Amino acid sequence: MKKQDLPQDESNLKSANMTEVLYVTDDNDNYTTANSTGWDAKKAALDESMELIHERIEEARQQVANNTASPILYFMELNKMDPAVLASYVGMWQWRVKRHFKPGIFKTLSENALKKYADAFGISVDELKKFDGK
Repeated sequence: MKKQDLPQDESNLKSANMTEVLYVTDDNDNYTTANSTGWDAKKAALDESMELIHERIEEARQQVANNTASPILYFMELNKMDPAVLASYVGMWQWRVKRHFKPGIFKTLSENALKKYADAFGISVDELKKFDGK
């Protein structure tokens, strides 16, 4: 793509005052880099991805409110993590993290385990323990 043809459409990047560096060709057909604030196709893909993320967060919140999941699931989704990523942050096996999604198991966690989760989510242990999804 020629440098002068690089799209500068409105996107999430522009609203966040960010740009994306792309490779383009200049007037002499040499490769160079240029900044783009996005283009319509990418905006549509990003918007759809963000919508899916928000749906997952809301679903996790509902599960916590219905007492079918622990707050760990909600904060994991809110922080755009998956069980593998969260497990690496807290230094536990992935199967243990998944087990901690159960409300009954969550209530028995030690302060040390709760602190690891709270630190990974950037919140206090009290916030983690008191979150009820409502």
